Amino acid sequence: MGKIISLANQKGGVGKTTTTINLAASLAVLEKKVLVIDADPQANATSGLGFDVKNVQSSIYECIVDEVEAEKVVLKTEIENLDLIPSHIDLVGAEIEMLNLPNREKVLKNSIEQLKNSYDFIFIDCSPSLGLITVNALTASDSVVIPVQCEYFALEGLGKLLNTIKIIQNRLNQGLEIEGFLLTMYDSRLNLSNQVYEEVKRHFQDMVFDTVIQRNIKLSEAPSYGKPVILYDASSKGAISHMNLAREILQRNSMTTMSKEKNVVII
Repeated sequence: MGKIISLANQKGGVGKTTTTINLAASLAVLEKKVLVIDADPQANATSGLGFDVKNVQSSIYECIVDEVEAEKVVLKTEIENLDLIPSHIDLVGAEIEMLNLPNREKVLKNSIEQLKNSYDFIFIDCSPSLGLITVNALTASDSVVIPVQCEYFALEGLGKLLNTIKIIQNRLNQGLEIEGFLLTMYDSRLNLSNQVYEEVKRHFQDMVFDTVIQRNIKLSEAPSYGKPVILYDASSKGAISHMNLAREILQRNSMTTMSKEKNVVII
């Protein structure tokens, strides 16, 4: 039975999609069977994995609105063990079309339930909002990774997200857990990055991943080539950081026997 993990933060530009693509690719390289579900109308995870959004025939929109079986929408990526359910701009209108559906918060959960047995991990890349699609993603998930950008307004809005998660835990998904807070866009040369890191650590303690995702030009360039950074430049800091994160995820889920000393932490 696979684990479903959403990546969510209603603040845009914090690295949700970058983390989704590269964490999934790293786990696939570590021989885990992984599925990415692009639940953002911008479809950046879709293009970042090498697919032209204009040529997508069926997407998560059809699964949610037209009840198309999710397994019929799955696309194979160029990385073995890594699959994708793409997104499309049509997803913008899905929330309106879902308003009158019974159990509208559980449409996505019901759609992808059968896929859990086919994968070790399913990652849902959420849009930068707390709308109905994001609520669906959190309701369908076992846990949530919260990327936090190492910038001045890093903690702004986190309270609202945590409150939404608490409501979903109480009303829709009692099993939902916080997988961890992930510090992204870290620049060791800036005092601000260190201050944000310490502040987030102080607030959330052991819930913060040891691995920190550094600012890295290769990580920024890779999506324009439709590739995860591990294919674009496997020796880059961005690739190494996400591989460390993948190993940490495996450790947290008791899916590796790797000793703690081997988990290289980049800060």
